[in-house]
This record gives sequence, structure tokens and C-alpha cells, in this order.
Amino acid sequence: MSKKTVKVTLVRSPIGTRGTHKATVAGLGLKKLNQTRELEDTPAVRGMINKVSYLVRVQ
Repeated sequence: MSKKTVKVTLVRSPIGTRGTHKATVAGLGLKKLNQTRELEDTPAVRGMINKVSYLVRVQ
């Protein structure tokens, strides 16, 4: 049984955002623009994505 995953792409720069939002983007493993990470679909990851939804795109 494979675990569900979600693809997250950084589409806007976190420069000029709150420090907590920068830390959340880093926590998702995103460092550069247009970088994509495939993460496990857990409530914690969903909460992080929801917090910085204006910076990322989810597939």
C-alpha cells in the first residue's frame, strides 16, 4: 500500500513575508523558486501548505 503524496511548488518569493512564513516554506523543504517537493499527505503538511498558500501551488 503506497502512501498518498502531494506535490508542492514554490511560486512566489518569501522575501518580505513574516518570519514564521519563511520558516514554514523552509520546513516544507522549498529553497528556490519553482522548486517542487513531493511530500506525504498528512494533516501537519496540509496545515503548513494552508499557512503559506499564497506562496505555493499544490498538485
